Amino acid sequence: MSKAARFDYGWVVVGAGALMTCVGFGTMLSLAVFLQPISDAMGWSLAGISAAATLDFLCMGFAAFAWGTLSDRFGTRIVVLAGSLLLGLGLVTASQAQSLWQFQLCFGVLVGIAAGSFYAPMMALASAWIDKHRSLAVALVSAGMGVSPVTVAPSASWLITSYDWRTAMLVIGIAAWALLIPAAFLVRPAPQGTEVANDAAASAPESEWTAAQALRTPQFLALAGAHFACCAAHSGPIFHMVSYAMVCGIAPLTAVTVYSLAGFSGLGGRLLLGVLADRLGAKPVLVGGLLVQAFAIATYLAVARLGEFYALSVVFGLAYGGVMPLYAVLVREFFGARIMGTVFGAVSAFASLGMALGPWAGGYVFDTFHGYTWLHAGSFAIGLAAVAVALSFPSKGRASLDLGRAAA
Repeated sequence: MSKAARFDYGWVVVGAGALMTCVGFGTMLSLAVFLQPISDAMGWSLAGISAAATLDFLCMGFAAFAWGTLSDRFGTRIVVLAGSLLLGLGLVTASQAQSLWQFQLCFGVLVGIAAGSFYAPMMALASAWIDKHRSLAVALVSAGMGVSPVTVAPSASWLITSYDWRTAMLVIGIAAWALLIPAAFLVRPAPQGTEVANDAAASAPESEWTAAQALRTPQFLALAGAHFACCAAHSGPIFHMVSYAMVCGIAPLTAVTVYSLAGFSGLGGRLLLGVLADRLGAKPVLVGGLLVQAFAIATYLAVARLGEFYALSVVFGLAYGGVMPLYAVLVREFFGARIMGTVFGAVSAFASLGMALGPWAGGYVFDTFHGYTWLHAGSFAIGLAAVAVALSFPSKGRASLDLGRAAA
């Protein structure tokens, strides 16, 4: 196989990864659209239903570390295939739940574990296939998360309006099987002992690390802490965006377009910040994106009209979407490709813990104060903390030096 052919197939792997993150995260985050219809139909509290999303992120976090380790040992294909089967199973069974605890178990646990199988393993594999445009490649895999609000969410909203929430979730579960199982068979390991593998190794740290050593470094703690605070800051405003717009008097179907626009802007942010990171470096682009994200969250305290929501969705989406893939780039630069699945899975686990806070906190704040003011104020403060932690990241060159000294 020629170098050009290998390079081209790397982008096929990137495309498969983008589809998996789109469907995996899109089905999980679609609970924001199901939130009010399920509450109206079943009489369950918003906090109780939102707890399923919290369970999603908790389970996804712990599972991401396990899935990443398994992908390093046994390959990515078997991991994403298992996740695909589990994702559809979780959605189909959740659609038939008769009690809140059954719904939380099926949607919160099964879907969360399944979603964790896609992000870290596919990001690691994409970075192994593509070297020259690595930031762009991982941004495209992550871009599936940005596409999901303009694909899965509107589809769910249309199905709910046309039928009911149970039918909508059942159809989405079957569609997940139909899309993801074939995509899993497109996944191939990156070539070893070739120009692609050698090019990728050239930019790796000089010292080879074990996963146990890497997880004890200050660099890992900084990456994990920043990703945790980043996700804790934006998860609440994202998950409760539709409900907040409805509280402000915007019609339900129109409120979904606000959420979809933020997701579409997130797609653009991933591509824009990915290109900038290839040119300027991941750290400065990450810090700038986190700063914009924090102030965008604060702006929610002052918006109430549809036009204002649309404008803010563009800025907020660009920021929160753009920073997400940069953590994978930093993990790859600091620790190399050999243990990236394990290390980035661990970083993603911390991110998932941060994501778990927002849906529950938003539901609790709304049920207690009948509004979202304290959610946005708290998220702004956490967003500033993410900026502070990101500033502690070492430069790429210093990171390699520090790692070499620590290994000595």
